[in-house]
Amino acid sequence: MGLIIRSSAIHAAGCYTTTAIRKGSRVAEYAGHKMSKEEADRLYESSPITYLFGLGDGAMVIDGHAMAMFINHSCQPNCETEEIGGRVWIKAIRNIAAGEEITYDYCLYDGGDDEHAACNCGAPRCRGTMYSRKEISKRTAAGQRTGGKKR
Repeated sequence: MGLIIRSSAIHAAGCYTTTAIRKGSRVAEYAGHKMSKEEADRLYESSPITYLFGLGDGAMVIDGHAMAMFINHSCQPNCETEEIGGRVWIKAIRNIAAGEEITYDYCLYDGGDDEHAACNCGAPRCRGTMYSRKEISKRTAAGQRTGGKKR
């Protein structure tokens, strides 16, 4: 299977497939250097953009530096993530046509005071934020914003 990076209507650049992908297939690995969340927080303290992926309970993260870092969020994705033995795989949850953008639901859960998790996926049932439903409920109960309006 071939993947390419090109412009995306969701967010700047996106990852697209050049061939059809079958439901259940592994599309890519979210690869990069593993580090503690604290180390990542120090490293990216003043950076507005990161490509961090939380492992397990979030104490460790992968600092993405491969093709999968360009896979954008969607509230109605065609893929999901699966953690196996400390590795993160992007797996197709439906058949994906050649030329289609690869997406998964980021389900953000730890943004601290960050309110800038607005979703631009354009899906008919977009929830307006990249935060997980659980995080939305937690933030709503605490009176915090989640970065977007429900559409």
